[in-house]
Amino acid sequence: MPIQYVFLAAAIISEVIGTSALAASDQFSKLIPSVIVVIAYGLAFYFLGLTLKFMPVGIVYAIWAGLGIALIALVGWVLFGQTLDLAAIAGITLIVAGVVVINLFSSSAHS
Repeated sequence: MPIQYVFLAAAIISEVIGTSALAASDQFSKLIPSVIVVIAYGLAFYFLGLTLKFMPVGIVYAIWAGLGIALIALVGWVLFGQTLDLAAIAGITLIVAGVVVINLFSSSAHS
């Protein structure tokens, strides 16, 4: 796997951890989840910055945001018992399909 995708995966995972901790922080009233938020978002942006050495910002952001949305929806469902209606599931599916199209067919993603 090319290093830029390792960095991008680390950025996405860090962002998902940070956002999950944000939900658990109870508006920053709980110390441990609040500390996790700051560290995880810091790591997310660090790895995002490393990814930008290899790929254009628009492509990186589309992949980061798209996969982050899908993973956070999954985490919300599994950890927080949140539900999604059919329209939300369809929208998230389209976002993931867009990420797949970018990675499979766009020469911009591989520059």
